[in-house]
Amino acid sequence: MVTRAKRISTPQIRARKGGEPIVSLTAYTTQMARLLDPHCDLLLVGDSLGMVIYGFESTLSVTLDMMIAHGAAVVRGAERSCVIVDLPFGSYQESPVQAFQSAARIMAETGCAGVKLEGGEEMAETARFLTQRGIPVCAHVGLMPQAVNVAGGFKATGRTEEDARKVTADAQAMAEAGAFAVVLEGVMEPVAAAITAELAVPTIGIGASPACDGQVLVSDDVFGLFSDFTPRFVRRYANLGEQISAAAAEYAQDVRARRFPAPEHCFIPKAR
Repeated sequence: MVTRAKRISTPQIRARKGGEPIVSLTAYTTQMARLLDPHCDLLLVGDSLGMVIYGFESTLSVTLDMMIAHGAAVVRGAERSCVIVDLPFGSYQESPVQAFQSAARIMAETGCAGVKLEGGEEMAETARFLTQRGIPVCAHVGLMPQAVNVAGGFKATGRTEEDARKVTADAQAMAEAGAFAVVLEGVMEPVAAAITAELAVPTIGIGASPACDGQVLVSDDVFGLFSDFTPRFVRRYANLGEQISAAAAEYAQDVRARRFPAPEHCFIPKAR
């Protein structure tokens, strides 16, 4: 009998505060989850799939059904990583009850370990409502893509004392509400480092600080698959997009020149 690896739990992620950094990447498909699973502690099924997979201009068009479909695919591909699924725009902001209904669907239909939601002090009541009812919550403060229209674009936060106080209060409110971790996105480095030192739960940075308790990036950015725009906080570890394009060009040349398929790629009757 094959013994499956035990999945990392949200309490184990929470317990990593101040310890070995938490490694996290996004995943949207079963195959990508299988490739990333041995190396990651946490796989995030982010609503960034709207732009990466579907070609939307923002995350706002992503639906709950989309997140459930991709969340289930990632859970099927991951054996050990803690899998967290984003609550998409419009599925939780109306009320804590709406948030619970959406989160319960995600948990039941994907098998994931918890959900992530954007918002600080204004969403603390919702985070508390969810955690008290058995749904682990990862918070997301700072630059919040779902609020891009209110913010006036993708801008780093914490540049002024007022902004720094706001993002700090947001992170503290979500931690006190029961979030097992807080994603800090686009937060000025000294502010992110200070928040990390103050919080009792881990911070996971994206465009924040090396002092954070972990880091997360969009996998397609890391591997050079999504090249329309590369944020300054991304380090590209491969250029798979160029390799795929080159391989497709070589395939096309072989097909047009009738070099492919060759006899070894065909089913040829054996001589009798």
